[in-house]
Amino acid sequence: MRDSVVYFDNINTTFPHPDVVSIVETALKSAMGNPSSHIHSYGIAASRIIDESRERVASFVNSRQDEIIFTSGATESNNIAIAGFLNANPKIHLAVSCIEHFSILNQAKKFGRLGRKVSFIDVDNFGRLDLSHLERVLELGPTLVSVAYANPEIGTVQDVESIGRCVHRYGAIFHCDATAAASTQSLDVEKLNIDLLTLSGHNMYGVPGTGALYINAGTKMAPLFDGGNQEFGIRPGTENIMGIAAIGKACEIVKANRIGWNEKLRKLGRQLRDEFAQNVPFIHFTGHPEQRLPGHISFWIEHIEGESLLLLLNMNNVMAASGSACSSNLKGVDEHDLVASHVLSAVGVPSDICAGSLTFSLGWYSSLDEVTRVSNLLPQIVQKLLAMSPSYSDYMKSKEALRGK
Repeated sequence: MRDSVVYFDNINTTFPHPDVVSIVETALKSAMGNPSSHIHSYGIAASRIIDESRERVASFVNSRQDEIIFTSGATESNNIAIAGFLNANPKIHLAVSCIEHFSILNQAKKFGRLGRKVSFIDVDNFGRLDLSHLERVLELGPTLVSVAYANPEIGTVQDVESIGRCVHRYGAIFHCDATAAASTQSLDVEKLNIDLLTLSGHNMYGVPGTGALYINAGTKMAPLFDGGNQEFGIRPGTENIMGIAAIGKACEIVKANRIGWNEKLRKLGRQLRDEFAQNVPFIHFTGHPEQRLPGHISFWIEHIEGESLLLLLNMNNVMAASGSACSSNLKGVDEHDLVASHVLSAVGVPSDICAGSLTFSLGWYSSLDEVTRVSNLLPQIVQKLLAMSPSYSDYMKSKEALRGK
């Protein structure tokens, strides 16, 4: 499929690495037993896969193996991290950044409605956390702080080490959602002062429906539902052997290749951004220009709707994204209505633009030929849309009127 399609939406989902596909196939053929059935060989084989995968994930984040639990993905990991901790620690204050994923923000709103103290921490115009605001929040008392390592919509990478150090200085607990960052950023939980860390398999060349959560030893947690004693009692239920094998292998692959991949992504991403800056009129880039994910370019264009751009790109076999994949089908919103991005609103993008941003995100297999193809295509599409834009027509008329004076 990638022979004819340019896939630049890796921030929302990556294609599984071939070695991940291979290990899933092996698990399907050789380890279909229940890992709780230790008496027969199929159950033992399944249990061994879990142990090996847990070791790989623990090595990936520099933790103990018994500090890793497997989940169905980032949303479940985030729910366990927030609700599991708050339910077990009823006097704890919750503080989250205002640009978090909905699986964090919606929990914050829910706990606020239940009477828990909740704070939303500001970010600057690049999407970086306001550390002075964080400190003021931490002064209110014992706190669980949740901040994503990187924002998928605008690409900004947080100074997680400084945030973690600040949180621990006040004796608070730090949860970090590393979904968007795991394939490109270092995830040493000790160095970064992280107590709870979310991982998502399909965002790091694994497969959908897989995730993991690091829980620092001694952190008091409550399970969200009842069952057996799987995953140390925090996440009961028969384990997804194929998915667990996949995320373990994905962690191993990313750890071995991250540095080389990042060098390639930075080079290709820089070229794509420079071509856009030079050849696309009325373009405005979002997120931090340097402290950002490699191979990630996000922007909006005056006089043009992002949805129209995406449709024409797709007609030319180029796949990109607009806003967050998890906000495109909000309950109660018609599929043709544009929803303002809470991330863009928070960083000061005009409200009438907040539904029209675009994100191009490259992967380890992205090529220079693909970058060249998109660099040539986007300016052509923009010119076509400008010719049909009432806003652009009015802009040109006002410009001509000023010249005539």
